[in-house]
Amino acid sequence: MIRKAFLTNSIGTLCSRVFGLVRDLCMASFLGAGILSDIFFVAFKFPNLCRRIFAEGAFVQSFLPNFIQARKKGAFSVLVFGIFFSIILFLSLFVWQFSGLVTKALANGFSQENIELAKPIVAINFWYLELIFVATFLSSLLQYKNCFWVSAYNTALLNVCMIIALFFVRDIEDMRAVYILSYGVLCGGVAQIALHFYPLFRLGYCRLFGVGVVEIWRALSQRGGTKTPRFRQILKDLRAFFSRFLPAVLGSSTAQIASFLDTVIASYLSAGAISYLYYANRIFQLPLALFAIAISTALFPTIAKAVKNTQHTQALALMKNAFWFLLLVLWVCVIGGVMLRDEITWLLFERNKFVREDTLAVGMAFGMYMLGLLPYGLARIFSLWLYAHNLQGKAAKISALSLLCGVGFSLMLMHPLGASGLALASSLGGVLYFALTLRIFGLKNFIPMLKNAKGWILLAIITGLEILILYIFKLYEHYLGILT
Repeated sequence: MIRKAFLTNSIGTLCSRVFGLVRDLCMASFLGAGILSDIFFVAFKFPNLCRRIFAEGAFVQSFLPNFIQARKKGAFSVLVFGIFFSIILFLSLFVWQFSGLVTKALANGFSQENIELAKPIVAINFWYLELIFVATFLSSLLQYKNCFWVSAYNTALLNVCMIIALFFVRDIEDMRAVYILSYGVLCGGVAQIALHFYPLFRLGYCRLFGVGVVEIWRALSQRGGTKTPRFRQILKDLRAFFSRFLPAVLGSSTAQIASFLDTVIASYLSAGAISYLYYANRIFQLPLALFAIAISTALFPTIAKAVKNTQHTQALALMKNAFWFLLLVLWVCVIGGVMLRDEITWLLFERNKFVREDTLAVGMAFGMYMLGLLPYGLARIFSLWLYAHNLQGKAAKISALSLLCGVGFSLMLMHPLGASGLALASSLGGVLYFALTLRIFGLKNFIPMLKNAKGWILLAIITGLEILILYIFKLYEHYLGILT
């Protein structure tokens, strides 16, 4: 089951990332790396951050354990959906009304003229947050039934809609291009929700929602209303979820929040810095999502159920296998990414409005991000243990400390190194995040995972072969003068 779920998530993620890559290629070609792309990336950054938090972190990791333990699953799910939907709707209306203040907060380094241009774009893109919450909530319910393909593939629909929108703007060189692309984001959100309808109906969740509404109605209609034992049990499950969700927002989304903070700080640098970080982070996110996020998503329901049933040995065995798989795969990606940072960027983006100067800047930032791939990826495995044991509070403290240190590194490195300094600061924060997560997980649990002689030998052989092959390739590339 784990292998099937991992393959489903990996293939779906790969499909989504391929479409995302095509989207970024079109964006680099049609928008380049200037003020238009900076405005869109600022506007899309916050809802995209929340998409990653909801879809890949806090919501799923807090909702599933509580949904598993809830006695009134229907009422619990209906109330969680209603509360979140209402809060996000209020926030979206607030952003729509006060878009200037929000834009100023997201890109304080922008000039007043650019803030005026970005205001309506920020308001439009923020509505995507409501749509992605609905999609993620429905995906979480499907994961309880071990149905992973919808959550794995639905992001591809967002990328497809954005690609279609980009082809409409390929000959437009003003703000109309950013407006059209923003409406493409909203169309993608609607398509993501629509993909869930059939599997929800097939697995009987329509009945669950109906039962939930009836349970709430019966509890409230009884004498005593909210003070009845039935409704107090529902509220108890709800309070337990929110007490874990808020810390989990910070605890499970360190890499995403660090990237978001990079964008805010980069607005103080020269034009194009935000775009450099965006393109570099997009390449960095491919192996992180394809392997680390995919395997952690597949593992989490099984580990949560094993912990609930006190099957700790089984949970640790699953985590050990996942640890060695990620260590080997992500290490290969780190070496390849650092050694071929400029070549990868050149191959993917350098065309039309994306020039050689942009390639070198993005390549340097990408190389710095790749230094943090291994700690961020491995930390996802060990954080599963924390969330399955409902230690979201400790995970939040770890994340807060690593983010605080990351911001300090960013402020120190932003002027001497520019955009690449912000990427390096993010990686340094990731190393600290991994170390602190491992400390809470416990050395007594971690040291047995390292006892794998075959694994270490294989790692050494792979490392030597990869460095040798890439070194020969670099010599051949230098002879041909590809990047000179």
